[in-house]
Amino acid sequence: MTGIRSFTPREIVGELDRYVVGQNKAKRAVAIALRNRWRRQAVPEAMRDEISPKNILMIGPTGVGKTEIARRLAKLANAPFVKVEASKFTEVGYVGRDVEGMVRDLVEHAIQLVRAEEMAAVETRAKENAEERIVQLLAQRDVPPPPRPTPQFGFMLQPPPPTASVPESKLAELRARLRKGELERETIEIDVAEGGMPLMQFFGAGGDELESKLGEMLAQVPGLKGKGKRRRLTVEEARKLLEQEEAQKLLDMDRVKAEAVRRTEQAGIVFIDEIDKIAGRQGAHGGPDVSREGVQRDLLPIVEGSTVSTKYGPVRTDHVLFIAAGAFHVAKVSDLIPELQGRFPIRVELESLGEADFVRILSEPKNALTKQYQALFLTEGVRLDWTDGAIAALARYAMLANQRTENIGARRLHAILEALLDDLSFRAAEMGEAQVTIDADLVERTLRPIAESEDLSRYVL
Repeated sequence: MTGIRSFTPREIVGELDRYVVGQNKAKRAVAIALRNRWRRQAVPEAMRDEISPKNILMIGPTGVGKTEIARRLAKLANAPFVKVEASKFTEVGYVGRDVEGMVRDLVEHAIQLVRAEEMAAVETRAKENAEERIVQLLAQRDVPPPPRPTPQFGFMLQPPPPTASVPESKLAELRARLRKGELERETIEIDVAEGGMPLMQFFGAGGDELESKLGEMLAQVPGLKGKGKRRRLTVEEARKLLEQEEAQKLLDMDRVKAEAVRRTEQAGIVFIDEIDKIAGRQGAHGGPDVSREGVQRDLLPIVEGSTVSTKYGPVRTDHVLFIAAGAFHVAKVSDLIPELQGRFPIRVELESLGEADFVRILSEPKNALTKQYQALFLTEGVRLDWTDGAIAALARYAMLANQRTENIGARRLHAILEALLDDLSFRAAEMGEAQVTIDADLVERTLRPIAESEDLSRYVL
């Protein structure tokens, strides 16, 4: 059961509550789906392949937490996660990507996850190796270069003499000074690898196999592998680069790729947003509805379970969890083709957010916007305090703006807070150590003129 954390559904919901307000039905659905993955890993192997994930369809307006629930779930499970917009596949002239691209993106995210874990595992050894390289470079810096042999008849008939060895006592002295931090400003010369342009920029999407093969071919060309630029850096600057280089040497990339593919297949989560935008309307037989139905039929084999070719090898999607979401204001779930509807057996309707929800969103979550702004202003030495009256007033203006214009849910709070703190954000760098209290009066003075002007309200809020 490696790679899938064994949280109980109640623990999963409790963790999601720290970041998302309300929407208990959706939280319960994703918590059960995640727990079922752990259960599946515990059943006998003969039965394991027969158990497919129960994909989820979230129905609700924008800004109520659909994406955030899926993203936090993936982070909690340490699972590969990718978010795609279904409407992207219906754009006129859109030729750079196909529906299989979401699976390739999922594998890329898995590679990043596994690589980061492996890098952390070898971090101590990488630091030791980097330290030893720095010591050697510092020691060799003070050793005069050996004399160059004289060419005879235009040819070098004898190899150059080896670099003079450095006494161990000298190395021990440098090592001790380095660990005390006395040599951080000393300069050394190292070879820094130059990053080239990714081959995918030349071949476009779908060129994974070609990119992989050409990359392997180019790696065998003499002079290309290990090409770098000589740079003079301080020890402090060089240490970071050398630690990364040493960690990379210690990684078994074949193992990283194999584990990433396995984790993608067994724990991957794909969030398909705006799925209502590809729902055809009942009775339509032409025009854009044909394109929408075509996208649905392209999605169907991926969601049902198929094998997608990637540059890391074939990836099966049979046990990838798909979470789809849409507002379904115009189209209905029944407008999706029956085969696709059947692949999302769990349907959850998310509730619209009200004024009381906005109050909780501004004060309860671990990453609440009010707490984010406090952290931002504290970097300038400005301590920001929010009163309960200010938060209530902000929630009221957010609700009012959503009613008067487009209802964009909690995303409205971003615009409201930016309008409120615009002047303070401009002056904070010049205020020095200060304490600012945001109360209901300040909110009213700042936002009332904007809210009362309908044109200005549409533009600002």
